[in-house]
Amino acid sequence: MKDLKHLYYFEKLLEDANNELVRQAQAEGKKCVATVCENIPEPLLNLPGLFSVRLRAPRTGSMEMATYYMTSFLCEYTRALLERAIEGGYNFTDCIITPDGCSMMNRCVENMELLKTMGKGKENYFYQYMEIPMKADDNGLNLYVLQCKNHILKPLHESFGVDISDEAIRAAVAEHNEICRLIRQIGEYRKEENPRITGYEYHILTLATYVAPKYLLIDKLKETLEELKTREPDEKNKYRARVVFVGSEVDDVDVIRLVEESGAYVCADRFCLGSFPGRNEIILTDDEDALTQICRQYMYRGQCPRYMNQAKIQERRKYVADLAREYHADGVIYEQIKFCDPWAYERMVGTVVLRDDYKYPVLAVDRPYSIGSSGQMRTRVQAFVESIEIKKIQGGAK
Repeated sequence: MKDLKHLYYFEKLLEDANNELVRQAQAEGKKCVATVCENIPEPLLNLPGLFSVRLRAPRTGSMEMATYYMTSFLCEYTRALLERAIEGGYNFTDCIITPDGCSMMNRCVENMELLKTMGKGKENYFYQYMEIPMKADDNGLNLYVLQCKNHILKPLHESFGVDISDEAIRAAVAEHNEICRLIRQIGEYRKEENPRITGYEYHILTLATYVAPKYLLIDKLKETLEELKTREPDEKNKYRARVVFVGSEVDDVDVIRLVEESGAYVCADRFCLGSFPGRNEIILTDDEDALTQICRQYMYRGQCPRYMNQAKIQERRKYVADLAREYHADGVIYEQIKFCDPWAYERMVGTVVLRDDYKYPVLAVDRPYSIGSSGQMRTRVQAFVESIEIKKIQGGAK
């Protein structure tokens, strides 16, 4: 296929946390709000004068300093973030707001604060820690709304004079929804039998919307969508199987590329920093304040394994099965970053449920944060693709 016009631009954008568009937005006087988890409602971090950035550590090398403070038994994502913070890689941020997503991330951000790794030379720099619900119910919603008021809206208003009115929140949701519509419309082409966009390309576009100011991406995403309408796929489909990729945080651009080079087309993504459900539009009505509606939709649509009530647990497996059916997947890959406790349990049980109850072939893997050219991962995916092909030949595939 002909290369997408802006793909190289997006790839270069993802090489550095303090990327070109972050610098441009700050030069325009906007404040950068950092976060580390999908459970923080994005529109609240993109109010007038603000833009949000999900922290990541591209091109991670040694993590010796972070390991000294956090031990080698905590997930590499959190250690990579702390290492980059110690190196001074996040001094461009103006504040950080983080939830108690997991104990490892809590320790990571606490060390960032205790070691004074961020905010050097920044006026009114602050850290905020949120408690977020572990059950999706009315009590959880009340907690969520209160925490967003006290740990997002109030400090942003007091520190930076940000407009936190209902009107401002609704305007931020409108911008958020435009990004979501563009990403989802682009993603629809993944349903094609011979897709005109690769899973790797789609991952690059989606990831950029988490780590760069959204308003600076809209024009290029619109151009890409128009380009795809007339893009001709290769005459012969080079993929031997279609898979849904499910699991923990994926910000290493090499992960999806490696899977696809091994013969498996990533037709749908259910991972942190993916499009499902992270790029669902937020539907607002005039019957209720915008904040409550945002929190309700984040809570009930969320697929994070930190939600412990039985309904959410069962919903997560059905959600993956529904994606597999809608996007015509032949199998599911469940992945986790090594030592990620929440996704370790989810991967173990989800693998069994998807295989036994929904009859999908499933590959379960744990992986390093920065995958590089992992021979082990490549071999396992190639073997998984071959097993799917054998089932098709035998007539046993779904």
